[in-house]
Amino acid sequence: MSKQKITLAVTGLNNTDNPGPGVPVIRGAKESEDFDVRVIGLVYENLEPGIYMEDLCDRIFQIPYPSSGSDELIERIEQIHQQENIDVLIPNFDAELFSFMKNEQRLLDKGIHMFLPSLKQFQERDKDKLADYGKKYGVKVPGSLNLGTINQIADLEDKFDYPVMIKGQFYDAYEAGNEEQVKQAFHKISAKWGFPVIAQEFVKGTEVNVIALGDGKGNTIAAVPMRKQYITDKGKAWGGITLADEKMMELTRMLIKKTKWKGGMELELIKTSSGEYFLIEINPRIPAWVYLAVGAGQNIPDALIKLALGWDVKPMTKYKIGKMFVRYSYDMIVDLEKFAAISMNKEI
Repeated sequence: MSKQKITLAVTGLNNTDNPGPGVPVIRGAKESEDFDVRVIGLVYENLEPGIYMEDLCDRIFQIPYPSSGSDELIERIEQIHQQENIDVLIPNFDAELFSFMKNEQRLLDKGIHMFLPSLKQFQERDKDKLADYGKKYGVKVPGSLNLGTINQIADLEDKFDYPVMIKGQFYDAYEAGNEEQVKQAFHKISAKWGFPVIAQEFVKGTEVNVIALGDGKGNTIAAVPMRKQYITDKGKAWGGITLADEKMMELTRMLIKKTKWKGGMELELIKTSSGEYFLIEINPRIPAWVYLAVGAGQNIPDALIKLALGWDVKPMTKYKIGKMFVRYSYDMIVDLEKFAAISMNKEI
């Protein structure tokens, strides 16, 4: 049976020690049994490693940061679409999602399909609203305090025992063992991501995660749980293993059913020694370890493309337990001409 030809645009090609999901999303899409995928890589920086990986993307375009304004970003996407006729676009960064969600209909009118959470779904799971989210959906979450000024840090000791986690509204998390470390983390995060900075109660236990895909109607199309085997100093998984954990699966299916979640998501959880689960974050997009799910038997990028195009996708209920992923660094030797082309022409 011949495959359907599609053009897929993907962001998040920064496959560094803080990797974006773009490269594994592309790998999963290229393994589709139903699509012959032509890939357009969308990059923010001219040193994103995905630019230089052989046979990954057919074309690369540089796009403006969302902080430059939604209109500038979307207009650039429309310019690229005029050249490349994009069928499906998969954004992979939290910070860009608002711009794409706000302009979903505008891009669809041009023929660009996406499958994203609604603004309500996106905003109610914000880190600074996690306590309210836990109460609404009956999920245990750590205590938290939203910090808008450095003077509030003095109140932390009355509310939590040290250590605490200090988090940015989009990215970055630091463990702080005293007031001085909190201040250092506060300054780093607020300078990069703005306010609020979130101080979260530290819950001792094992960090476990679930990657999932919801169809927007309350059905879980895919879900694979894993335990981080190796964690970098940025808190990113550098190795992980799939688990048989029905409690995690039940929690995931419950949240997707109650929220009618649309699109990819990652639940970050702490499992305590007593077997309790605390939800510490919900990432509203596919995480960077998505290729573990593909390797375990659930090709989430492929299913996401099908949902974006309006296909009827049946839930994937099985996955291989005990599958591991291990990341590695790899030195690519590339010609200066390629770097010069993306730097000067904003495309390759």
